[in-house]
Amino acid sequence: MLITEYRLDLVILALRTILPLEHPADTTLRYFFKNERIGSNERALVAETAFGVLRHRLLLEASCDGKATPRRMALAYLTKFGGYNLRELQPVLKRDEAEWLATAKAVQYEGQPLSIQAELPEWLIEKMRASYSDEEILVLGQAMQQGAPLDIRVNTLLAKREEVLLQLASQNIDATATPYSPLGIRLKEKIPLNKDELFTSGKVEVQDEGSQLLGFLLAPKRNDMVVDFCAGAGGKTLMLSALMNSQGRLYAIDVSEKRLANLKPRLKRSGASNIQPMLIAHENDLKVKRLAGKIDRVLVDAPCSGLGTLRRNPDLKFRQSPQSIQELNQKQSAILASASRLLKKGGRLVYATCSILPEENQHIVTAFLAAHPEFVLLPAGEVFQQQKIPMEMGDYLELRPNLHATDGFFAAVLERI
Repeated sequence: MLITEYRLDLVILALRTILPLEHPADTTLRYFFKNERIGSNERALVAETAFGVLRHRLLLEASCDGKATPRRMALAYLTKFGGYNLRELQPVLKRDEAEWLATAKAVQYEGQPLSIQAELPEWLIEKMRASYSDEEILVLGQAMQQGAPLDIRVNTLLAKREEVLLQLASQNIDATATPYSPLGIRLKEKIPLNKDELFTSGKVEVQDEGSQLLGFLLAPKRNDMVVDFCAGAGGKTLMLSALMNSQGRLYAIDVSEKRLANLKPRLKRSGASNIQPMLIAHENDLKVKRLAGKIDRVLVDAPCSGLGTLRRNPDLKFRQSPQSIQELNQKQSAILASASRLLKKGGRLVYATCSILPEENQHIVTAFLAAHPEFVLLPAGEVFQQQKIPMEMGDYLELRPNLHATDGFFAAVLERI
């Protein structure tokens, strides 16, 4: 696509709006598009460049020689990662910019400090060093710099995976079955799914394969009483309902009215009839206490830093901090303790995050088990074997983009004895 002054100005304006990072980048961009009313080509260029700048921000700043303005960041991104050469950009350059840009283009990842090579802030590198080697940090950081594929989950209440794959093939959409989840399909290109018949008829939902695997760890049975404790907009709730064949009872609990409202249209499409949304004020709400000791399965997809999703949300590494992680840890411990009280004897709880930091994961679970001798850890690898899922895992589920082509996920399976 030709870079004109108009297109470059749009990219710069978008970066000016996003880079203070006061709000999630995707939300800011959505409002930007609403206000700017621009064509689909321009939207694609703006979105790709803005997210590209966030993914490669630390190298781009190093290339900008202490003057990392949105304009310079955009130009440096377009030459280094956007596939444009200096000749193509010449018409939109100001005086002296060509010389600076030639120098900037020559700045490479090789020889840079680990933080820049891995595109992770220093504070995060320091935290990761407690449990990762520098080489592991680099490999993981590089994997997080790539965009994520589009994974969808087949809604087994309405369709089979083979049928959906055939339908996608008939539309010339390049799609393959996911390697681990028996319900997943990976699309090679990102397509506007929300207008596709497969989506509007409720046969598929967008859901990363890693997130789908949590449902198989929980493994609810048909007539179980099940709670999705931090249900959000209900992606995992809908999957659990399908695994239960829409039988039994499934409570979708959340503290956000807005998130639960987003579940309603999805629920309608899905054909699920056993889901009961439940708004609570906090984890110790009276509504939660009434369910104590009555529940067979509880999923706790805990609020977390989201650092496992940097392929999709590269802004998170700049929006989180050591202090925000500490605040999350207190929340995670409180939510896990509260959710655990819902279980019957012999009941199962899955604690999960989309974080790669042990202090949000293993540390929370270890502290919980020490304080609750009535719970034991079931090795995730053994649960997958029982579910006939071809995935080698130890005590915990630990997914990484460089190893499993999913987001970074963690889960622990706990049983009340």
